[in-house]
Amino acid sequence: MLIRAKDSALVVIDMQERLVPAMMAPARTLKNAALLIEAAREMGVPVLLTEQYPAGLGHTMAEVSTAAAGCPVFEKVHFSCMEDTAFAEAISALGRQQIVLAGMEAHICVVQTAASLLEAGYQVFVASDATASRSAESEHACLQRLGAAGVGIVTSEMVVFEWLGKAGTPSFKKMLPRIK
Repeated sequence: MLIRAKDSALVVIDMQERLVPAMMAPARTLKNAALLIEAAREMGVPVLLTEQYPAGLGHTMAEVSTAAAGCPVFEKVHFSCMEDTAFAEAISALGRQQIVLAGMEAHICVVQTAASLLEAGYQVFVASDATASRSAESEHACLQRLGAAGVGIVTSEMVVFEWLGKAGTPSFKKMLPRIK
């Protein structure tokens, strides 16, 4: 199934100051998360961010928070974002059935959030190149588990081009230099 902008929301999970340095490929992950946020904002896709215990782990990295300026940020202590009442209510209020996830750590907060979203009846997609763990084994296990459960394992470019749908539009022309 296609990921359609009109049906989607983007959730960026816990890309925080004290988590990012410990992740595999942090620069790639931040770059692709920012790309997803920019594309979402260009195409009217709601963006929500979360921060796991920011008093201890810091706030969202500047590369991401700058792209997401003005988007809601939900502080949480649960690993699954859906266990946080304010977040779950915000997702529900959007009325979107497709949720694209990016974030950290893949095998903890991303996997638990994806599983909870599936249980709640959402179509879930994880942008593998905008998601990271501290180890390759954990990241790989997360993506395998989610794929087997029915989550779409995608790349950031796949999401952007599916949201765009066609070439030649003003949004396509605006996003193209960012993708190249």
